Amino acid sequence: MKTKITELLGIEYPIVQGAMAWIAEHHLAAAVSKAGGLGIIAGGAAPVDVIRQEIRRAREITDKPLGMNIMLLSPNADDLAQLAIDEKIEVLTTGAGNPGKYMENWKQAGIKVMPVVASVALAKRMERAGADAVIAEGMEGGGHIGELTTMALLPQVVDALDIPVIGAGGIADGRGMAAALLMGAEGVQCGTVFLATPECQISEKYKELVLKASDISTVVTGRPSGHPVRALKTPLTRKCLELEKEVTDQSLEEIEAATAGSLRKAVQDGNYEEGTFMSGQIAGMLRELRSCEDVLKSMTADAEALLRAGFARFE
Repeated sequence: MKTKITELLGIEYPIVQGAMAWIAEHHLAAAVSKAGGLGIIAGGAAPVDVIRQEIRRAREITDKPLGMNIMLLSPNADDLAQLAIDEKIEVLTTGAGNPGKYMENWKQAGIKVMPVVASVALAKRMERAGADAVIAEGMEGGGHIGELTTMALLPQVVDALDIPVIGAGGIADGRGMAAALLMGAEGVQCGTVFLATPECQISEKYKELVLKASDISTVVTGRPSGHPVRALKTPLTRKCLELEKEVTDQSLEEIEAATAGSLRKAVQDGNYEEGTFMSGQIAGMLRELRSCEDVLKSMTADAEALLRAGFARFE
C-alpha cells in the first residue's frame, strides 16, 4: 500500500508502532521496521547511553528506517534531541511539548518529525513549527491520552492541515485502518496490538492480561492531576480511582506514591498488585500472539480488501 506516509518515511506499510515507555525497545522496534512498518524506540526518561545502545542494537537487526520518540518535558530531552542526530535516526515522534527549538537542527540532519497531537489547535501549531506529519491520537489508546475520540479528532485534524496525518487510538485491524484512511489519514499508529506479539519483551502477566481483556477492561485514572492515563483494571487502578473520588493534597500524594515506578513493575516484573498495565480499549479484540510481520501484513491486506469492497458496493 502506497500513501504519502510510506513515501515520506520510506516504508512498505503505512503503519507506525507506538512509542510505549519501557516497552518500545530494540526487539520490538527492529521487528516492526524489518517487517516493513516503522518501529519506534521510546526515549522516555531513560539515560542517553541506554537509548543509544537500544538504537545500535536495533540497527544490528535491520537496516530499514527506524524511529525514536522524545517526550519533550523529560529532563534529558536536549540530550535525546542531539542523540537522534548523532545516531542518524530517520524519524522522530514527539509528545508533551513543542519541538520547535530543535526543528532546524533535525531538518538539517534529514530527520522527519511527526509530533503526536490530541487537538486541532496543537496540530496547527506543529505544522507551523515545521512538522513533516502529525499523529492524531484519540483517547481510545493506552497510556497518556487526550479527551477527543479518534473518530472525532482525526477528520478535523485532516481538514485543518496541509501535511499528512496519521490516525491513532483504537486501531488494531484492517477495519480500523480502512476507517482511518477513509477519514483522510495517510497511515495509522498502533500500540496495544503490538503488546500481543512474541517480539514484545513485556512480562508474561502483562500479555496474559491483554489477551484476557474485554471491551470494558480499561479505565482512565489521573484526570484530577491533568494527566489522564488509560490502563487495564487492576488493584492499583481501582485504588487510584477510589482516591480520586475526593481530591485533596493528601490523596494526590498517595496516588503519586502508589504509581511511582508502577509501569516498570508491570512491564518487567508482571506485578499485578502494584503495576500499571497500560493498554488501549482494543485489547478486547486480541486473542492470540501474532508476529509483528503478521500484524502488518494482515492489517494492510484486510484494509485494502475492505476499501475495494466498500467502493464496489456503490458502483
